[in-house]
Amino acid sequence: MSLSAESLTVENVVASSAIGQEIDLESLAMDLEATDYDPENFPGLVYRMHDPKAAALIFRSGKVVCTGAKSVDAVETALGQVFDELRNLGVEVDDSPAIDIQNVVSSADLKANLNLNAIAIGLGLEHIEYEPEQFPGLVYRLDEPDVVALLFGSGKLVITGGKRLSDAEDALTVIEDQLSDLGLLD
Repeated sequence: MSLSAESLTVENVVASSAIGQEIDLESLAMDLEATDYDPENFPGLVYRMHDPKAAALIFRSGKVVCTGAKSVDAVETALGQVFDELRNLGVEVDDSPAIDIQNVVSSADLKANLNLNAIAIGLGLEHIEYEPEQFPGLVYRLDEPDVVALLFGSGKLVITGGKRLSDAEDALTVIEDQLSDLGLLD
């Protein structure tokens, strides 16, 4: 395992689920603690949890989106808590609602300064967006795995769009190999 692979850290896991019926969010906001519900600004109810640290966005349709968790296990625990709380309040919830991972956001450190101009040219402009006047990072859209990586001159990077941690690990390997092949990774 490379040094940068050891630095790979999950920052956020986003998952969706559904309880199988519509929900009265006004009533739920009154009965459930640690919630924010302001339908004029956002159509869902925000339910914040502390262990694991995550937030569930609960929508009238019964769809639930969990964000802020640092692992798939934490997402499953958080959504399990949401489903249990809803059941305790008399809301019918399917026995085992399916949980679909939508996005895993991770960060890593290549442990080297990067020349983003040279990388933009070397990797080919068809997969790269780099406008340093607008944003200090280089946006690299990989085909395999299907993720987006943000590379910064400091050598730090963010990988988003994957469904599993292995997508980020694979992307990191691809990026390191490509930069090494181009002689751009010190």
